[in-house]
Amino acid sequence: MSKRRLKNRKIRIVAVGSAVVTGGALAAVLLPSANAADEKTPEQIMTMCQRAKVLNGKQQSISDFGGHPIAGPSFASDNCDFVETKFETFDGPTEKASIDFPNCEPNATEAAKVSITWSATAAQGQGKYTVTQQGGGGGLFGALTGSWLKHKGTLDMTVKSATAGDTEQREVPVGKVLHMEFTPKLQRMTGEWRVRIDAREATTVTNPTPEQNFVAPDVVEGPVILPGAAGAPGVVDGTSKAVLTDC
Repeated sequence: MSKRRLKNRKIRIVAVGSAVVTGGALAAVLLPSANAADEKTPEQIMTMCQRAKVLNGKQQSISDFGGHPIAGPSFASDNCDFVETKFETFDGPTEKASIDFPNCEPNATEAAKVSITWSATAAQGQGKYTVTQQGGGGGLFGALTGSWLKHKGTLDMTVKSATAGDTEQREVPVGKVLHMEFTPKLQRMTGEWRVRIDAREATTVTNPTPEQNFVAPDVVEGPVILPGAAGAPGVVDGTSKAVLTDC
């Protein structure tokens, strides 16, 4: 009897071991497929977005991204959209916007009246990827620009910079040096490029594949633009300030 019990115990152990091995085998098969999305870099996701069949609701042809029916490349995804997740306005870095105007003569006894012309330039933003920057192909730069321009007071992303400036009459006290500083008002749009590859049913030569989704973050910063007078280019919004320092 004792021998029979021992044999049964061995059989049970083998059965459990077999189940563990079988589960491990399944895990080994499933994990690479489940981790495939995690292995995509943002740049690879952006290439898939660039080569989407539908980009921001617009049907693409392979010629839109330099594809060829024989030589390729062909479509890499079924759909890609830019989805804005946040928009904010904030003060940019303060910069010196004029030369110095000193009133430091040894025999100076009264404030000096000066006419100060100051100027500051703020660069327009663009996407963080090559395909969402100026000169990027495949329509992604245009798609990002379209989302950016939905906001009031933004600058077309094809324009590289905008300026602010003025001429002001100021007084410089004795023993002081005057210069102008400018703090631009900036805007930041944060969003995601969302790429989808549709699920595929099994065929006689391929296995079924589940739907796959990929996300690449993007962000654009640029100046807040005030309308220009009489059709003139817009000017950068912000705050100018006279700064006095000792001689």
